[in-house]
Amino acid sequence: MEKNSPSFLSQDITQVTSSSAVACFEYIGRGDRNAADQAAVNAMRKAFQKMPIKGKVVIGEGERDAAPMLYIGEKVGIWGEGHPEWDIAVDPLEGTNLCAKALGGALSVLALSEKGSLFNAPDVYMEKIACGPKGKGLIDLTQSAEENIKRVSRALNKNVRDMVVVVLDRPRHKELIQSIYNSGARVQLIEDGDLSTSILTTWDQDSGSVCVDMLMGTGGAPEGVLSASALKCLGGDFQGRLVFQNEEEKKRAINMGVEQVDKVYTIEELVKSPVIFCATGVTSGALLKGVVKTHQTMETESLYMNSATGECSKIHESYTDLVFS
Repeated sequence: MEKNSPSFLSQDITQVTSSSAVACFEYIGRGDRNAADQAAVNAMRKAFQKMPIKGKVVIGEGERDAAPMLYIGEKVGIWGEGHPEWDIAVDPLEGTNLCAKALGGALSVLALSEKGSLFNAPDVYMEKIACGPKGKGLIDLTQSAEENIKRVSRALNKNVRDMVVVVLDRPRHKELIQSIYNSGARVQLIEDGDLSTSILTTWDQDSGSVCVDMLMGTGGAPEGVLSASALKCLGGDFQGRLVFQNEEEKKRAINMGVEQVDKVYTIEELVKSPVIFCATGVTSGALLKGVVKTHQTMETESLYMNSATGECSKIHESYTDLVFS
């Protein structure tokens, strides 16, 4: 990422996610997840038009026939002469249900890396496991939940009974949850938002932040690549394995270039080159504060990270209502 490093684009990048987050504000707590998602998509697409890049969406919200969503293969950016080419992963509204129900933790997210660097994940499920830097190199999806918890607890110098493992609250996770209980660890169930939770595994627990040691379970594959991007910036670890509900999904993955459909992908295979990750809070959660509306402005908080430079900072911005109207 040295020659064409987009570090100078940090303000452009945060404005992309901020514009999407602000566009969701009107839909917080109104019970319409689809309207919120559409507003986020429209704002993000418009903001991308100002970025001096040749961007291609490799992680988006469906295929070309799913437009007007930000579809896989869509070109974004100005595409001017000399502009660098980048893979783009987006989730304009991560946690649509959280936004619709006014629950904490909804985000607007994007990741950006050199062309050919991001795993082209189809819109299917992915079995995931994530942890912070101290557990890097120790997690293994081919091993049991109990074994993985034991390995990371040793690295953290924690008793297994003090370990906290976050799992999406879904019927499909019944056996996994029981396995975690059997190990002696605690289970923290979440309604949505496994992306933000994966980031929290890297947070310094001595700073008073939310205690999360590991993430386990099956969620969206696109969100898995975004999680891997964030964890690459923070020195954490991640593994993922695609899960197909039928042969049609498997065939679609193969058509997208996935050659090994049963493979366990490491963080370095999901994100091959240095990456930039940015998320803006929509509703306040453990990771970021949500959008706040004042008399004349909309206030946002974003997390901006660059794995090439090691930058990790929270950015606070203020916009007038008219900017995103």
